[in-house]
This record gives sequence, C-alpha cells and structure tokens, in this order.
Amino acid sequence: MPTTTPRTYRVKSFGCQMNVYDGDRMAELLAEQGIAPAPEGEDADLVVLNTCHIREKAAEKVYSDIGRLRRGDGSSPLIAVAGCVAQAEGEEIMRRAPAVSMVVGPQAYHRLPAMIREAGEGRRVTDTDMPAETKFDALPARGKGGRRSGPTAFLTVQEGCDKFCTYCVVPYTRGAEVSRPYAALVDEAQRLVESGAREISLLGQNVNAWTGENAKGQTVGLEGLMRDLAAIPDLARIRYTTSHPNDMTQGLIDAHGEIAKLMPFLHLPVQAGNDRVLKAMNRSHTVESYLAVLDRVRAVRPDIALSGDFIVGFPGETDAEFEDTLRVVDAVGYAQCFSFKYSPRPGTPAATMDAQVPMAVMDDRLQRLQAALNRDQLAFNAASVGRTCEVLVERRGKLPGQWLGKSPWLQSVHFIGEAQIGQIVTVELTSAGGNSLAATPLAMLAA
Repeated sequence: MPTTTPRTYRVKSFGCQMNVYDGDRMAELLAEQGIAPAPEGEDADLVVLNTCHIREKAAEKVYSDIGRLRRGDGSSPLIAVAGCVAQAEGEEIMRRAPAVSMVVGPQAYHRLPAMIREAGEGRRVTDTDMPAETKFDALPARGKGGRRSGPTAFLTVQEGCDKFCTYCVVPYTRGAEVSRPYAALVDEAQRLVESGAREISLLGQNVNAWTGENAKGQTVGLEGLMRDLAAIPDLARIRYTTSHPNDMTQGLIDAHGEIAKLMPFLHLPVQAGNDRVLKAMNRSHTVESYLAVLDRVRAVRPDIALSGDFIVGFPGETDAEFEDTLRVVDAVGYAQCFSFKYSPRPGTPAATMDAQVPMAVMDDRLQRLQAALNRDQLAFNAASVGRTCEVLVERRGKLPGQWLGKSPWLQSVHFIGEAQIGQIVTVELTSAGGNSLAATPLAMLAA
C-alpha cells in the first residue's frame, strides 16, 4: 500500500450531473494540495472513484473498477471510493476490497486531503458523516489557481431530498434537503463566468426546492436566484435540473417567460403515468396535476422542450397501468427523456414490496416505452428544421471544420464553418436525426 504523498490523481465520476460537479470539486481540492492531474495514458498515483447508487448492481460495478486498477506488476494506486455507493456501503467496501485506502461519502469529500495524509501513513480511512457544517465552506473557490471552465459549467445549489420516493436511495445517501446560501452561489457563478463559462446549469436533487435570502434580505425561490444570475454580463445561458412537480411554483413557471437567459428546456420527471403506481412510489403528485403544470409552463413559453424520467416495472405495475404511462407520453410529446427498468435498491421500501415484476416483462415494457420516446424526440427535432437559433459551441467535431454545440432546447447541433469553443453562433437548422441536428451558420448563408 502506498506510503508517500501522491503526485498525480485521476477522478472518475459516474451517474448524475451532481456527481460530475462533485468530481470537479474534488479535482480542484486535490490540485490545491499540489497534486496534479495524471497525463492522458499514464497511471495516476491516486484514483478517486466517484460512484452512483441509482442503477442496479452499482456496488458490484465498483468492485470491477477497483480490480481494473491493478497494475501489471500487481500493485495498485492509492484508491478512494467516493459518492453514494461509498455512503451506503462503505464498511462492506472496506471489507471486500483491501486495495481501497479511503471511503468518503458525498457530504464529506472536503476531508480528502486529511484522509490522504492518513492513508499515506498506511491507515485505511472511512468518513461517511453528514456534518451540520456544509462541505462547501471548506472547498477552494472556483477558478482559483487559474483553472479554466469549459463553455458550460455545473453549479450545485441544493442537495438532499425530503420526498422519500419508495424506490430511491437519495435521502439516505445525500441527506435532507439543504439550500446553499445565495451569496455563495452568486460568487461561485461569477467565478465560473470569469474562468470561461458561458452557460451555467443549476443542480439539485430537487433543484426547484431551493430557497435563500438575497442581497436585499428578501426570501426568494429559485427564480429569484436566476434573475440575479442573469445580471452577470458574460453569462449567456441558464438551465436547471432536476425538478420535482410539487415544487414548480407559479413564480418559477413565470420565469420561463420573463428571463431571457433561461433556456426553453424543462426536465420534470413524472416516473409513471398511473395514479395508483405514483401513490405506491410516494410521488405525491397525480397524472392530472403533473400535466397541469406542463400546461402552465407551455402557456408562458410555448416553444419549451420538455424532458422527463420514467420507471417501468415498479412493483405491482400491471399491463393496464403501463398502458397509462404510454398515454402520458403520447399526451406530452417529450423532446427527450430518460427511461429505466425498476431495480430494487437495498434499504428502500419498494425493495420489499410484493408483486415484483418479472425481468422479461420489464424488458418488453422498456422497449415499447423507448420506441415511443424515440419517436417523439425525432418528431421534436424534425419540427425544429428551418428554425434560426443560437448554438453554444462546446467542442470540435470529427470532420474537418466541424463544430458541436447545443441549441437553446438542449439539442445537439453540428455545423461546418468558422467558430471557436465558447462562441455563440447563429445558425439555421437544416436537417434532423433522432439524436442531433445539422445546421448552417447564417454568416455562410449570407455569403
């Protein structure tokens, strides 16, 4: 086991955008300690596996990743397992994986430097506490040390969940809902923009549950925060995810029609299209109330692109109840969606419910659901052809002179022309596929 301070690191994040954000913050924390990112293709002295517990067999995948880190000479780097699997199964990881030196939960990763020092002395360390003081107070300021942001950046504004959906581990791995302070968020957003970000996505398990006290001492919701972030001059775009239907206030809905920098995109999971199933999931909304929220959003922003999450095969779901889900898909016309087979998460109420749905039935339902969602995504993209819009350039494409970016509706767009990363290019959308659109810059059309 290593007994020296690591010189290089690599952070591998899995799962949601919040894990990506956490992974970036851990990288910043390690860099502040003088540990450099490992060059591409070279082994790192320290590897942080930033795990996600949402998917089936998440823990087993962690053990596979640990095994793959073993080098040809039989040695291993210093290994830290972080994130939600670490929080849920930390003791078991330490028991089953002797190569792991550190296990750190998502609310304790600010302690990584101290844990690395202890591991360097040959000790194995676990920290899965959920302290009252926020980890964000102990993290380095964004942009410190000249670290540049990409054109898009994540900003966690809220963590944890009080909803206790019966299938979900988040309340147990991330804790209760906590909103980060307004001033800290405005400061971090400004630093991200100063370091190159043109678009910021506000993140939270229930991001629209965020509340805080603004600079005038007024209590505001997420829309109040976004209005003030929109005043940052070089910030061009704002997005937010993931929202809960019960926290979609009228003020937040109105913001979609009033804040020009707020992009016309809303990810609002429904999970199922049947009220009995929703009640069993403890979702605390009905199909009718969910659709009513979407109608109110469309009333203020008719061109909005809607996204959602669906779970098929929740315990007890009948064929008729699944057909109700397909009817919701038909009624909404999603621009994009995420869909999953139900998988029991240890410690959640749904894991012990009767009438677990056979895997073959779930497979069939998922295929039918995804066919409907793919149909609607293609239809949404096809309806966009002929539109003029702005594309935020994120990276080069595979072809000479090709660039890739996102439309306001979060569609992947590719075009060939003169551009640079971080530039916003006005284009005409010319053709559509299921996953992307082709475009031509207006400057080329005018030439």
